[in-house]
Amino acid sequence: MTIKQFFSFRQNKYFWVNILAMIVVVVALVFGSLKGIDIYTRHGEALVVPDVKGMRVNESEKVFGSRGLVCLVSDSTYVKDKPAGCILDYNPAAGQKVKKGRTIYLTINTLNVPLQTVPDVADNSSLRQAEARILASGFKLNDIQYMAGEKDWVYGVKYQGRILDMDEKVPVGATLTLMVGNGDRVVMENDSLSVGGDAEAQESGHSEDSATDDSWF
Repeated sequence: MTIKQFFSFRQNKYFWVNILAMIVVVVALVFGSLKGIDIYTRHGEALVVPDVKGMRVNESEKVFGSRGLVCLVSDSTYVKDKPAGCILDYNPAAGQKVKKGRTIYLTINTLNVPLQTVPDVADNSSLRQAEARILASGFKLNDIQYMAGEKDWVYGVKYQGRILDMDEKVPVGATLTLMVGNGDRVVMENDSLSVGGDAEAQESGHSEDSATDDSWF
């Protein structure tokens, strides 16, 4: 076969028609595939995530639902200055673009205030030391409740009018009351007995002296 005979197919019009048809089919397939992907992924239909920080979960559900989005509580934390149950953060964040039907994961302020152990300051701390430890632990302090005892010595801690036991837990950030000595002497029972005994001894001695004096005469 000569070279001329080998390339003679180029003169056959059906050959070029087939080549053209193949190109059209490939282009159509590529275009159709891209279009199908766009339709499947809803290309160009992105929604902007609304700002719902500070809202309650039920309120945010209405906001998200009106935009074709879904929300779900995934985590909680405690922020004492925020209302219980309010939304603190979420992902994706406000302003981001998402597809319709996307789930937004919420972080809310815990509904139950966590408990914390009150520092052990009763009968082992001065007023200044106790105040420093209590405040450093995140608690607040009421006016001091003074009682008879050594001046500025802490004898106990109260919460809502109740004296707390050692290592007892109360809500984080609770307001506590310190029971502090005012410097007045505490009269103990032993002291009373001692005073009474001294008085009796004095009376007995006085009687003996009187008897002695009488016998002298």
